[in-house]
Amino acid sequence: MPRKTITFTDKQNEYMQARIASGGYTSDSEYVRDLVRKDQEEALKMAVLEGLSSGISERNVMDIIKDETERMQANGGVLSISES
Repeated sequence: MPRKTITFTDKQNEYMQARIASGGYTSDSEYVRDLVRKDQEEALKMAVLEGLSSGISERNVMDIIKDETERMQANGGVLSISES
């Protein structure tokens, strides 16, 4: 697991320590990991909402897969999918 060094202000540290003392978390690391998980969840929700609001595509699934495969290969990806 990668290790990181993070610097907090005194007020941020006090707040984090209060959250830990209240029993919500067992350590600074657990608190920070939870914040990252919540941020990832929010980003996923936003991506889903963006997708839903973009409307229905006129492309079929194989066209989408083909376009994304080409995009990934152009960017150094390794996917290769062929239509059956």
